[in-house]
Amino acid sequence: MTTATPAVRVQALGKRFKDKTALDDVDLDVPEGSIFGFLGPNGAGKTTTIRILLGLARATSGRAEIFGQDVTAAGNDLRHQVGYLPDVPGFYPWMTAPEFLRFTGKLFGLSDDVIAERSAALLAMAGLEGVQHKVGGYSRGMKQRLGIAQALMNAPRLLILDEPTSALDPAGRKEVLDMINSLRGRTTVLFSTHILADVQRVCDEVAILCDGHVLTQAPLHELLARSGAQDRITVEASGSEQARARFQELLPGIAAQAGVDLGPVVAAEANLEDVFLTLVNGEHR
Repeated sequence: MTTATPAVRVQALGKRFKDKTALDDVDLDVPEGSIFGFLGPNGAGKTTTIRILLGLARATSGRAEIFGQDVTAAGNDLRHQVGYLPDVPGFYPWMTAPEFLRFTGKLFGLSDDVIAERSAALLAMAGLEGVQHKVGGYSRGMKQRLGIAQALMNAPRLLILDEPTSALDPAGRKEVLDMINSLRGRTTVLFSTHILADVQRVCDEVAILCDGHVLTQAPLHELLARSGAQDRITVEASGSEQARARFQELLPGIAAQAGVDLGPVVAAEANLEDVFLTLVNGEHR
């Protein structure tokens, strides 16, 4: 974890619901300026952590801070520095995208000039400029992109996205991930997900949560490097079916005796799935 003051710091955070422990002694640092992946299976405690950060739920124990301020004592000044998109965002279906962003801007007390300027920029970023029909007719991907745009309307220092690519088709996921990636260096992004490929594609830093415990947190490149997962060797080969079957049983040094012509040998680096499964399977043993 970093020594600089993080955008988000969680220390020994716990949350119980009657006889169920949702979070157990969670520590988390989100470096300012990072795109941070909060990765874990469904039910791991990701949304509970986010709700505590936003003041929508109270922790049973521990402490949560945003920009050094305790979230339980935070006022509107801090909340105005945070943008949020829930996992199932709601929209007024009779509004157009510009109308919805104007409505959002007014809630933040922005002037008409600022609303117009930011709306134009955010609609362009979301690929929704010129879209005239009502939000009720949008695809799920369009709604998610509009949701991110509204979460950026207050120009937040921290953007929190809860499962922003869940239930999207591949094209919709790509559009949302491209939008998140475009924010690199402009604001801190914390997004929760259970989709490993999305984290590996856009994140600088990753924390893996399982059963209310943080199993690890590290920069993505360090996490992959220290995973202990073995590199895989892919060998392209030609020959008869019997020869290829025989080759699978033999060491490469005697492949020629099986009548196999070896093609290129390609080393594939360990990916986040290897790391995730190693850690989660270890937690459940």
